Amino acid sequence: MKKNPIDKDKIAETPSLLPYAHTLGSAIIKPYDEGKIKGLALKSMYKQTDNQLGQIKEQVDLLVKQAQKIHDRIAISEAIYQSECRFKPLIGHIYHLYEKSDSKKILSMVGPSEWGANPPYQHIAEVELLADHTWDIISQ
Repeated sequence: MKKNPIDKDKIAETPSLLPYAHTLGSAIIKPYDEGKIKGLALKSMYKQTDNQLGQIKEQVDLLVKQAQKIHDRIAISEAIYQSECRFKPLIGHIYHLYEKSDSKKILSMVGPSEWGANPPYQHIAEVELLADHTWDIISQ
């Protein structure tokens, strides 16, 4: 009987259970750092969720601005409908809201630059009548 040239303690009885490749042509088996993999996954997750939260914040900011603009239109519309107006406003035309010295408001077709050097009233807003009978604020 021929003697095996490899030491007995260097031969595995079940080589398929070894945590490393047991022959030269075997697939490379590398141990992995579980903490590093989880850390990279968490980093990616945080980056992705931060991006999504940033997008949602931009959308919320836009909605807040739109809501504020509607609120401002309501306030101006109420002020105009409670003001003195000696003509029938037409949809799509530009008008000017003024405040008199006695705090009463007046709607006028005359702009602040058309009064001359000393306008008689305090200019509040330049507005346009919309089809839904609310007023779009052009400038305040």
